[in-house]
Amino acid sequence: MAKFTYRMQNILDIKYKLESQAKTSFSLAAAKLNQEEEKLEGLHQRRRAYEVRAKELVSDKLNFQDIKVNRIAIETTKGAIQNQVVAVHVAERNLESARRHLQDVMTERKTHEILKEKAFEEFKKELEKEESKAVDELVSFTHNHDKEE
Repeated sequence: MAKFTYRMQNILDIKYKLESQAKTSFSLAAAKLNQEEEKLEGLHQRRRAYEVRAKELVSDKLNFQDIKVNRIAIETTKGAIQNQVVAVHVAERNLESARRHLQDVMTERKTHEILKEKAFEEFKKELEKEESKAVDELVSFTHNHDKEE
């Protein structure tokens, strides 16, 4: 019996590897986004802590030096938050790009799998035709052979 071999199996294998690489890239981008969002949340918490401290400094005995240092810390934290917001947006864009790439690679892989399935179906049909022809020949031979006897 004939064995089915898909002529483009090497391409399908490459598509599997590309999909695996794209999944890895996507997971790394997602991890980076989570990391950047955690940094941003930490900066927001630090800013809130500085603002609480600022209220305490104003309500107690006024120490202008401490108030000034606290204001500088708040402003520095605001700048860091703005920078981190940009980093989060960059990470989001990278994640979206990795998602689109993964989707494209998966579509290509699925297309090749469908082509392989169709090629296999054609192979089966051809094999069935050959078997049917062989059976017809055998029946015809047997029938003709029986008539001769």
